Amino acid sequence: MKLLAFVGRRLAGAAVLLVVLSAVIFAATAVLPGDAVSAVAGVEASEAQRAEVRAELGLDRPAAERYADWLTNAVQGDLGRGFVGERPVTEVLSSRLPNSLLLAGLTLAVTAPLATLLGLWTGLRGGAADRFVSTAAQILAAIPEFVIAALLVAVLAVWLGVLPRVSVIPLGGTPLDVPHALILPVLTLSAVGLAVATRLLRVSVADVAASPYCEAARLNGVRGVRLAVRHILPNAAGPALQALTLTTGALVGSAVVVENVFDYPGIGRELQLAVAARDIPMVQGIATALAGVMLVVLLAGDVCARLLGAREGGGR
Repeated sequence: MKLLAFVGRRLAGAAVLLVVLSAVIFAATAVLPGDAVSAVAGVEASEAQRAEVRAELGLDRPAAERYADWLTNAVQGDLGRGFVGERPVTEVLSSRLPNSLLLAGLTLAVTAPLATLLGLWTGLRGGAADRFVSTAAQILAAIPEFVIAALLVAVLAVWLGVLPRVSVIPLGGTPLDVPHALILPVLTLSAVGLAVATRLLRVSVADVAASPYCEAARLNGVRGVRLAVRHILPNAAGPALQALTLTTGALVGSAVVVENVFDYPGIGRELQLAVAARDIPMVQGIATALAGVMLVVLLAGDVCARLLGAREGGGR
């Protein structure tokens, strides 16, 4: 019952936060550079034509009224239609969001085990190895995603010629139809995620290793892999899960950049195109959906950490 109450509170909080974020996103679209009317009607349109287009798009109504209508429809599953091509936002989300989730899933599949191993190694070993890995992770985390992507393209696509420069997906196909097109985006995101997760996991492992509980295990002759698997990992699992959750959050922002660099057909690419076209409904719908995905990830991380905490507390 306590867990259900915890999940209920988190869900209620997430719902309220999502509404607040949607209002912020709605307000932010009002200050996008350029004019949505010009993007639709054309820069050479007359004032009468611009006024007609503005009325057709509903931009002549007060912002508060437009947001209220949008929120009412969004609750019913209708996020509107884009100004460009009049595509339903939900249709774009259903076709592009799975591609982005696939990219994030593959990245986590690479990042999670490597970050766990590096975090355990540096957190337990210390010394020169710890300093080297921590410094390398710090430097890697400071490099912008597009720089990492450009370096990977220069080496693997241009110099060695073993991978394509862009992620070209066949019309009507999926990224799984051309697995090699996923390699460069996954490597770029993995570099970013690995740097963040390793640093967070290293701190968690070091804290657990210095606890009286682990000191007592060492005095009883527990060393090496046995110490890591039986004593360090179980107690660091909660903080480690939170670290991976934060890493996932970082990947959401990084994916928008990476998808544009490699022309990957994900939701981040669609968001960039919508911003460039001043397609306000598309920007609002995609940005709100991404915020919702991030809130779901954070909620899942909180619930799993709660379950791990209850399990550890009950086992001691």
